[in-house]
Amino acid sequence: MNAIAFPTAEATPVAKPITVRVPEACRLIGIKRSKLYELIEDGSIPIIKVGAMTLIRVSALEAFIDAAEARTV
Repeated sequence: MNAIAFPTAEATPVAKPITVRVPEACRLIGIKRSKLYELIEDGSIPIIKVGAMTLIRVSALEAFIDAAEARTV
């Protein structure tokens, strides 16, 4: 009898998302929803609108954190 080989977590690469929605963006950078909307409003974090959906590039969140870190060092 042949054993069935199932893919393991190590064998299955997980793609990093390019964009996230507002709740996930808040979770990723550890801020409240209202603060994220303030940052969007003042242009600190750019968004992409798709219909009613608001998407934020993960790279934009990373750039925001990098810039904030540079200001505090």
